[in-house]
Amino acid sequence: MYDNDERPRRVVITGLGTVTSIGLGVEAFLEGLRAGRSGAKPITAFDTTGFAHANGCEVDDFDPAEWIHQVDPEELGRATQFSVAAANLAVADSGLTPEELRGRRALVSVGTTDAESRDLDTLMGVQLEYGPDQLAPTVARRAQAGRLSTGIIRELGLVDVEALTIPTACAAGNYAIGSGFDAIRDGEVDVALCGGADAVCRKTFAGFYRLGTIAPEVCQPFDKDRKGILTGEGAGILLMESLDSALARGARIHAEVLGYGLNCDAHHPVAPDRDSLARCMEIAHRNAGVKPEDIDFISAHGTGTRANDVTEAGAIRQVFATPPPTISIKSMIGHSMGAASALASAACALALTEGFIPPTINHHETDPECGLDCVPNEARPAELNVVQNNALAFAGNNAVLVLGRYREAE
Repeated sequence: MYDNDERPRRVVITGLGTVTSIGLGVEAFLEGLRAGRSGAKPITAFDTTGFAHANGCEVDDFDPAEWIHQVDPEELGRATQFSVAAANLAVADSGLTPEELRGRRALVSVGTTDAESRDLDTLMGVQLEYGPDQLAPTVARRAQAGRLSTGIIRELGLVDVEALTIPTACAAGNYAIGSGFDAIRDGEVDVALCGGADAVCRKTFAGFYRLGTIAPEVCQPFDKDRKGILTGEGAGILLMESLDSALARGARIHAEVLGYGLNCDAHHPVAPDRDSLARCMEIAHRNAGVKPEDIDFISAHGTGTRANDVTEAGAIRQVFATPPPTISIKSMIGHSMGAASALASAACALALTEGFIPPTINHHETDPECGLDCVPNEARPAELNVVQNNALAFAGNNAVLVLGRYREAE
C-alpha cells in the first residue's frame, strides 16, 4: 500500500509529435485523420522492379533540416531523423522550453521494428555491387538501433536522462509508452518522451511480400475483400508528465494515461492468438481501473490481413459483450511498424480532446467474420471518455493501452 504522499502519480500527455504519410506535425495529422486522408502511393525508397505491386505509405516532403536543429541530420538514419523530429514537435506542442526540459529528470523510450534497417539495406547493396571489402563508414556508424533514443537526447541536450530502445516490433510503441507511464507514476522521472519510429525498407517490404500479405493498392482493415498490409513509416512521440507538473505550469492536457497491459504468448512466429489478446485487454482494463463497457472506441491493430483481423475481432467480442466502434488508422497511414501503436495513441489522444472517432477508410463491406462497427470512410462526432489502443506483434507480443479524457478530481 502507498502512504498518502507516496501514491502513484497520475500521468498525462501534454505533447504530441507526429511524422506521418498524411501530415507532419499534430495539426496536419489531426486534419488528415478527420478527412480520412490516404497516404498510399508507389514506393520510392528502393527499386521495386520485379514485384507485382509495390504501394506503401511513405512520408513525403520531409526535410530533416527543417525539424532537426542541434544535430547534423546526415549523422542520423531516416528512422532516427523521424524520431528526433517527432520529439522536437512533441516538446514544442507541450509548451515546455528546452531549458525547462533540460532541468528535469527524463526518460526517452522509443520502440521500433526495423531500427535503421534501411541503412543496412544500403550497406548490403554497396557490398553486393562493389565487393565485400567496400564500406560506407558514415552509414555504418549511424545504423544503430540505440540512436533512435540517443538521437533525441543529443538534439535536446538532456543530461539527467535514461535512454531505452524497445524492439518488440509492431507493439513496440505501446511498450515504450508503458515504460514512460511506469517511470512517471512511480516518481523515477519527471518527464518522458516515448513512442516509436521506423522507416520503409526493402527488407521488411520483401518479407511481408513473400508472406503474401502486401496489398496490391490499399489497406482495407476488416473489409471482406481485404488483401493485406501496406508498409508505412514515420514516428509518434508523446511527451508525458505527472498531472501535478502539468497543472503547476498550466499545460494543455491531451489525455490521461489510465493504464496498460502486456503479455507474450510465444504461440506462433507470425499468427496472433485470440485468447492471449483477450487476456491482454483484460489486463489493461484491470490496470486502468475500467470495465469493458467504459470503453468508447477501440483503435485496433487492424492490419488488413485475413488472419489478424478475424483473430483480433474475435478477441474483442470475447471481452466485450457489445463491442464499441473499432477502427484502424492503418487504412490511412499503412503499417508503420514500431511507430504504429505510438501514432495510434496520438490519434486516440486527439480523438478524446477533439470529440471524434477517426474512420476506417477504403471500407466497402464489413467481413461478417469480423462483425464490428468500423466507422467506415468518414469520421464520426462523438463525446469520448475512455479509449483503447491495441497493438499486436510477431511472436505473440501484445500491448494494450487505455487513455482517458482528463477530468479534475472531485
